[in-house]
Amino acid sequence: MSSEIKQTPNQTKKKRAVVAMSGGVDSSVAAALMVEQGYDVIGLMMRLWSEDGKEMLNRCCTPEQMDDARHIAGSLGIPFYVVDVKDYFRDTIVDFYLDQHRLGRTPNPCIECNREIRFNWLYERAMALNADYLVTGHYAQVQRSADGQSFELHAGVDNNKDQSYVLHMLDQEHLAHVKFPVGGISKPEVRELAKKFGLPVASKGDSMDLCFLSGEDYRDFLTRHVPEINQPGPILNAAGDLLGQHNGLPNYTIGQRKGLGVTSPDPLFVLRKSAPDNALILGTRSDVVTHELQVRNVSWVAGHPPQQDQPFTTGVKIRYKARPVTAQVLVQSDSAGSATLQFEDPVFGATPGQGAVFYDGTNCLGGGIISDF
Repeated sequence: MSSEIKQTPNQTKKKRAVVAMSGGVDSSVAAALMVEQGYDVIGLMMRLWSEDGKEMLNRCCTPEQMDDARHIAGSLGIPFYVVDVKDYFRDTIVDFYLDQHRLGRTPNPCIECNREIRFNWLYERAMALNADYLVTGHYAQVQRSADGQSFELHAGVDNNKDQSYVLHMLDQEHLAHVKFPVGGISKPEVRELAKKFGLPVASKGDSMDLCFLSGEDYRDFLTRHVPEINQPGPILNAAGDLLGQHNGLPNYTIGQRKGLGVTSPDPLFVLRKSAPDNALILGTRSDVVTHELQVRNVSWVAGHPPQQDQPFTTGVKIRYKARPVTAQVLVQSDSAGSATLQFEDPVFGATPGQGAVFYDGTNCLGGGIISDF
């Protein structure tokens, strides 16, 4: 930690809110709203891992981001601390990312970061500060169920910014102690609020790439850290016939059609990546669509599926920006938290390693990770 955090009891009548600050507009407005609502607010910023020689380039904790967060905390009159999570981040997020690519999968490290870093590591530290809530700038909403007996995770009102997909692992304990102050408003409204509060980050741009890539192409990162997976290998059709040679499996995505370097009378798409053989498997469009998927590591916001011991129908998003598609879910009784999804209409380009997240309207029920075919 860059400075000692005083872990004193909350002796005021105010409820305490620990805000995960990043120096961006969303978390800054979240902090300002919590102050405006009368909470006892503490700002925490995480110092994450960066590659050797690029220690100052992780976009979530650059010196500029830290200065912005510290300045905003000062203007709001709240204490601000930087906590060091570099080693744990490297062990749980970066190593996970590399290992999944070794297996030929396409992971979503933002899901794992929320699972392991924000709502495990940081959540525990917030609670150790006698906080009533951990607050983040995510675009999602926590609501009471109709009977008032439990909490629900709902999509943010701004469809373009909704982040419920990467928060599907949250459970009842989390939802009782987290707040997403910007989830009920749109991004333009967030920027207007930043201006109202006099925050200098009102017009600051959004970061779109993975934080630990330091703004570079992920393929360059993989080439340095796992060079063995970025080697040329065979391109095969679904029957195993040789069609050509690829230039490294990380350079291709499931469902990709262009840039494959092969000729065929029928359009071909990337069907799967076989890491053990370093082979890229192509198929026709009918090969790449599927009516059924297996998912693992399934978790439920309510702590259990909507129906026990029988299939149920729900909407499923198979990637972050996808629209939910109707599927029947059959939960398996195994230790891997597995489920079988049977889609009403075929889905295209389902990718092992990505999330499959379940929705009832705006209500995010939970989700899991798409398994290998």
